[in-house]
Formats: sequence, C-alpha cells, structure tokens
Amino acid sequence: MDTRRAKGEGTVYRRSDGRWVGQVNLGWKDGRRIRKSLQGSTAKEVRDRVRALVRNVEDGALPATRSPRLSDFFTQWLTSVKPALRPSTYASYEGTTRLHITPEIGHVALDKLSIDHVSRLIARKRGESQLSPRSTRYVLQILRIALNKAVRWGLVTRNVATLVDAPRVAQKDVRVLSPEETKRLLEATHGDEMKGLVVLAVSTGLRLGEALGLQWPDIDLERRQLRVSKTLQRVAGHGQVLAETKTRRSRRSIVLPVTTAEALRDHRTLQAQLRRAAGSEWYGGNFVFTSSTGRPLDHRNVQRAFKRILRKARLPKMRFHDLRHSCASLLLAEGVSPRVVMETLGHSRIAVTMDTYSHVMPALMHDAADAIDRSLQRDTAQER
Repeated sequence: MDTRRAKGEGTVYRRSDGRWVGQVNLGWKDGRRIRKSLQGSTAKEVRDRVRALVRNVEDGALPATRSPRLSDFFTQWLTSVKPALRPSTYASYEGTTRLHITPEIGHVALDKLSIDHVSRLIARKRGESQLSPRSTRYVLQILRIALNKAVRWGLVTRNVATLVDAPRVAQKDVRVLSPEETKRLLEATHGDEMKGLVVLAVSTGLRLGEALGLQWPDIDLERRQLRVSKTLQRVAGHGQVLAETKTRRSRRSIVLPVTTAEALRDHRTLQAQLRRAAGSEWYGGNFVFTSSTGRPLDHRNVQRAFKRILRKARLPKMRFHDLRHSCASLLLAEGVSPRVVMETLGHSRIAVTMDTYSHVMPALMHDAADAIDRSLQRDTAQER
C-alpha cells in the first residue's frame, strides 16, 4: 500500500520552541518528496498560508523549490495583478519596478532580501537619483505591496519592506480661489468653449480625469444629477484610456447647482453645432467635453486652455486640479458639513478631507465659537 502524501496536501504543527510550522507536499521527483515549509508565530497565520499554498498547488501554480530572484518574482507578480488594476496603475507599477527596483536589487534571491537591502535602496533613490520624497515613498510602497503577495504565496515568511521607514513628505499648501477670484474666473469663461468644464470643476470638485470621462448618459440635466463612474487617463503606450474610478467612494452621484446645469445645457447646444459641422468626421463616443470632431479632450490641451483663461482673468498661475481644492474650501467656508464635502469630492475617508483642507478650519472654528456665544447670550436673555 502506498502511504505517500498526495501532492498539495498540507500539515501544521508546533515546534518545541513554540514556533508554528506548516508543510505542503509539492510532489515527488527522482524518488524524493519535495516539500515547502512555512513558519509563523500563530497557528492561524500558518494555516492560512498553508491553505493559500495548497490552492496554488491545486491550480497548477507550483512554487519554485528554490527561491526566485526578485526580478523574476516581480515579473510573476505584475502578471498576477494586471487584470485587477486600472491601465494607468499597472503602467505605474511596471515602470517603477523596471526603472527603480529590479536594476538595483533584482539579482537578490527573494528569501534573502533583507531590511538592509531595502533601506539602502531607498537611501540611494533619495540621494543619488534625486527622486522626490513622494516618488521615493512610492518605490517603497510598490515593494510593500508586492512582498505582501510573496508572503501570501508562501515564498517568504515576512515583508521586510514594512520594517523600513518611508521618507517624510512635506505637506504642500493648496492654492484655492477666494469667492471674488472665483467670480473673476467664471466671468473670463464667457464665450469660451471651456466654460462648461470650468464651471463644473469649480462647482462640483470633479477631478479632471473624472470630468473628461463623462458621457452624456451620465448627466440628467432635468433632475440636475450627475453620476461619476469612469475616469479618462493618459497611459504611456496606449494613449487615452477610459477606466473605472479608483475607489468605491470615487463612484458617486452629485446634485448639480442650477448655474452648473445651465452651463452644461449651453455646452450641449454648442456641441450639437460642432457635430453638425463635423458631419461624418464626428467621433461617436458621446463624451461631454470634446474637440471639434467629438474626441475626448486631452489633459494637456485642457491645461493650456486653462492657463489662457487665468491670464484673461488676471489670476496667478494654478493647476486645473486646484479648482477641486477651491470647490472644497468654498463649501467648507459656507458651513457645509465636512461629511457632505467628503461625499461630493469622493474622498475615501473624512480624515483626507479634513487634512487636505485644514487651512479652512481656523475660520470655521471662529464661526463655531461665535455661534456658541450667540446661543449662550440667547439663553441668558430668556432666563431674565
């Protein structure tokens, strides 16, 4: 009777030193059993990793009996995550890996990767390569994400990248328009083909990619409702790509102000004229903001046109994205609940909203103190 363990069968036991060990049988070769050992501090941790490895074995994805080089692991990891990522995110992961990680430490065996390897890599990227702290943090972030998958696959027992401190990134002050500046900006858009886009950004805080990804079925002008579900991105090697928004919070519905709905209605009328003029050359994508032939606007062309409007309004230089910040600041200054502002902007957490727009908080706190004074004075008068 053959009592040999079947391929993919796993066991978990505790060693005398208290550490938990899991073993998975990978089959037989030349009469010898090939096993993969996993270690952890708790039984649950090891059992979960054994189950994950067993599933990989059952699916035919046998792990290597020798630890792969980091460059080979990253190739496998990028292939595994590509279907779940937006095109721009995958391009960013792949580019960061190819340019900043594998040339430096790609030769290191995955199970030999140490805290020192990662620390030196981050130090070099911040020093010799002169990457910004934000870009260097991103390199470390990619390493952490990839090595988390290596742990789940049972290729390593811990993620050494999580033990390395990320470079500190200084918080930039956001540039926002005052109410008077906002009025000047909107006046400068009169008669301009960019008016609808600028009014929408100022009044709703949409990201540029979200605005450019809008199609007319996403907007109900009668009910003054707008649905955000896609974003238009420029991806290296692929041009402009329409993709799902990054997070669940980013997919949202917004109630349009009356003035915004009117501006979009005028924009639709103008677009209909352009469509008739273009005839058969009109691109049939049904995008809201387009070129004269119906193709979605390019991010760079929008930025150039926005600079022209700023000059006309006699306003200092700013990014189109700063209109999003201006919208949030105006809403908070008008006493709109931070929770509502968070939902409008599509932030993932209210802490993001509060941290980003902390410059508005002192004025709001002053208003709150004044409100308490009015309430207490009113109560005192009633007692008299």
